[in-house]
Amino acid sequence: MSNDTQGVEPLRNEADIVTCRQAVRKLVVQLKFSLVDQTKMITAASELSRNTVVYGGGGEMEWELVTDMLKQGLRLRFKDQGPGIPDLGLALKDGWTSGKGMGLGLSGSKRLVHEFEIESTVGVGTCVSVTRWK
Repeated sequence: MSNDTQGVEPLRNEADIVTCRQAVRKLVVQLKFSLVDQTKMITAASELSRNTVVYGGGGEMEWELVTDMLKQGLRLRFKDQGPGIPDLGLALKDGWTSGKGMGLGLSGSKRLVHEFEIESTVGVGTCVSVTRWK
């Protein structure tokens, strides 16, 4: 088990999305998440890293092992300096997409985690933070 409790993964292209997904898989296994919880967190990371690359023009994923009393968890932050999201309410609706996707990235990711926060400023960028507890 690694002693690292936090780190950063670049998200610039398709290969980085794969690397990000592999890093999250390693972390959830290290935390001994159940297979279902592993799948949920890896899926959320995959969706959000793709959004960071495709819609945000690239950025990074920060990860952090977190504890709350007796609970252990994994927090991921996806940051970009892209165009931002003009209407967060609309962007979080199932089926809405600004591109060619299915419109499940943000709303689907929100359902897969225990904590979900998003901040976005037009012309500045977006930060999505997700946490899943064991």
